[in-house]
Amino acid sequence: MSLKNLISVGYTQEEVDQINQHLAGIQEIIKGKVINLSPEERQQYGRINDRTENWIVKVDSHMKQRPELVPFYINKEEFDKDMEARNKMKPILNSIASLQESLDDTSKLLSHDIYNTAISYYRNIKIIDQQDVPGTTTIYEDLKSQFPGRPSSVPEEAEE
Repeated sequence: MSLKNLISVGYTQEEVDQINQHLAGIQEIIKGKVINLSPEERQQYGRINDRTENWIVKVDSHMKQRPELVPFYINKEEFDKDMEARNKMKPILNSIASLQESLDDTSKLLSHDIYNTAISYYRNIKIIDQQDVPGTTTIYEDLKSQFPGRPSSVPEEAEE
């Protein structure tokens, strides 16, 4: 039975180096402009959904049309700065999310291919070790540690 290879891709070292250089450049640009929240903080602050975002745009529009109605305790300049920064970040986040999804999907297929090939090799070694093919016992003993606690499917011979 032939194994189905779901994906066949490769990267040159030059391509990997270029990707890493670009990522380092992005990290340098955003350094000091991004925050890392704890898991608890992430839950505390949440996100703005589309409906709320549309409402915020309306609020912004009203504040611009009637600045005299903006209360003194609202820092409108900071609000505008936050809106501008977020609006500039959104397309970047969407691009990164798309890239991450593509890379993750590719990695999943590669992992599937790798695991199926490895398990097929292991099963072959297990079978030919049971047939006393020279040199397979050491390989089988090394590889079977991946599956601790599983009893052997071949009953051991009783001692006489």
